[in-house]
Amino acid sequence: MKSKNFEIITFAILIESIITYINQFFVQENFSWQMFLSIILGIVVAVAYKIDLPAYFNLKSDVKYIGNVLTGILLARGSNYIYDILEKVIAIK
Repeated sequence: MKSKNFEIITFAILIESIITYINQFFVQENFSWQMFLSIILGIVVAVAYKIDLPAYFNLKSDVKYIGNVLTGILLARGSNYIYDILEKVIAIK
């Protein structure tokens, strides 16, 4: 059961990040080059260095690189965001 909690939390965090960007770009129509470039850079870094947050929790996908892309989007949110997430996840463990 504990494993399922991590799956839910991990994907909830990933989805929240994506929704935040979609809201910023398309709903509020407030396109930011800095934000867009941070997403691209986060994805490139995650793919290049094989950083995959879902895989860390033993969540495997049949879609190649999806974990890296999702992790890259999280990385784009910044170090404070990542630190807060890790702090919460570690506290739950």
